[in-house]
Amino acid sequence: MAEKTGEEGSRGGLFGAGGRFKGGTDPIMEKFNESIGFDKRMWAQDIRGSIAYAKSTEKVGILTSEESSAIIAGLEKVHDEWAAGMFELKPGDEDIHTANERRLTELIGPLGGKLHTGRSRNDQVATDTRLWIVEAERDILKDLATLLTASAEFAREHIDVLMAGYTHLQPAQPIRFSHWLMSHMAAITRDAERLRELIPRANQCPLGSGALAGNAFGVDREFLAKELGFDGVTSNSLDSVCDRDFVVEFLMWHSLLLTHLSQFAEDLIINNMLKCVSMDDAYATGSSLMPQKKNPDALELLRGKAGVALGRSVGLMATLKGLPRAYNKDLQEDKVPLFDGVDTVKDCLAIATGVIVTMKPNPKMLMKALCPEMLATDLADYLVRKGVPFRETHHISGACVRLAEEQDVSIDTLTLEQLQNIDSRFGEDVLKVWDYEVSVERKSSIGGTAKASVLDQIEKCIAFAKTL
Repeated sequence: MAEKTGEEGSRGGLFGAGGRFKGGTDPIMEKFNESIGFDKRMWAQDIRGSIAYAKSTEKVGILTSEESSAIIAGLEKVHDEWAAGMFELKPGDEDIHTANERRLTELIGPLGGKLHTGRSRNDQVATDTRLWIVEAERDILKDLATLLTASAEFAREHIDVLMAGYTHLQPAQPIRFSHWLMSHMAAITRDAERLRELIPRANQCPLGSGALAGNAFGVDREFLAKELGFDGVTSNSLDSVCDRDFVVEFLMWHSLLLTHLSQFAEDLIINNMLKCVSMDDAYATGSSLMPQKKNPDALELLRGKAGVALGRSVGLMATLKGLPRAYNKDLQEDKVPLFDGVDTVKDCLAIATGVIVTMKPNPKMLMKALCPEMLATDLADYLVRKGVPFRETHHISGACVRLAEEQDVSIDTLTLEQLQNIDSRFGEDVLKVWDYEVSVERKSSIGGTAKASVLDQIEKCIAFAKTL
């Protein structure tokens, strides 16, 4: 008996010798196979699922009321141990499911072995993962709301600051600093909308699907869904245990979110370099050699993490693409990118929020980056308002730009006579074109850079954030 117990220990309690397996597991294989090192993060979800499953098996007569109560009480003790940081992992705890079941059995005896009747770790892990990811996604929505609200309030505070707008990294048109910031929040708003749309698809209950063919004891899956707070049940047991679309969707989503944060970071790195915006010391680092350096490392890390995020998404897709139905152990590889992805998103949102609320725009340097050539379109628009077709005014304004370049002067210093030599329809009031504030305020359509338009964007952003 002692020798047999030793063999059981070498395989762990779930697949001890005397059942399907005769011998022990290679220690390297045991380490290679286990997932407890990372899936223990789902301990609370695993216990929730087990409590609901105990209730469902009582409903179909597998457990008596007393047995169900004892199992649930035991699971609550396991929960308390995890919550207090007192749960002790032991050799043979291959994953969070076996660890919790092993501890339950230690607490209440052989009755613990009844809990798994009709249930497989296949539907169990699918349930745990869905519960975990839905909680994480809802938590991230709150972080997104914080970022959106903080950014919108910051934009309102600096509504009167003007800056240069660029296309192709070339001077384009004057805009409001707040308009620039809200352009990035428009992308984050879409990210929040997309994340909210993922939740109903993830929030479907696979528990009761068994290993692949369904549950042999007729457990009420709709009861399980209701107990666990799911929106409904998955439609096919075979698909239920191998579906990881909800993980892929999150990873694809997080790669796009981090792409948007990377774009924001790059913009801010450039403006920081031009001294148009200064970073708070809390989000910068120094050089080990050069005493004068203040590096925007927080922004560079935001930019760098976008590439890693894309790798997680592509990596899991590559893992899934060749899998046959139904569950395969390859699916264990979804946890690390998922957990890392969630952690990265939460960290990046916190950093981005901190950077924004502590940064300081420099109105003097932002104005210095403006140049009269940015008003060349306004010069063309001046003639449009006199009835000249835009295609014609575009060429006329271009000729004015060329003349200024040839004479090595700023376009706003061209005299009325010089402008009229190019086109006689220029009047004395054309000199009013060279006003950045007037230019900005003319862009008053929805989404534009006029003050009222930007304030409208700010209010809508804050209102949207309250819905998350």
